[in-house]
Amino acid sequence: MAPIMPLAMMSEGKMSKIISINAGRCLMERLRSMGFVENTLLKVKNYNMGSIVVDINGSSYALGKGMAIKIMVQECSH
Repeated sequence: MAPIMPLAMMSEGKMSKIISINAGRCLMERLRSMGFVENTLLKVKNYNMGSIVVDINGSSYALGKGMAIKIMVQECSH
């Protein structure tokens, strides 16, 4: 089983599953509105000038490292 790590540490091109989000209420609501919820799959597209671009539920989002470090993921082989 793959280790659980912050999204900010996931390699480009890797598919992962959201395990948990360790954030305050406002950030948690913002992330949920974008589809970042437990057991959702996402893919890291690339790192761009300090932000991480991810594909989730058919949409792409750029997250700052501060946000990405609060999202705990586990690499999966989907």
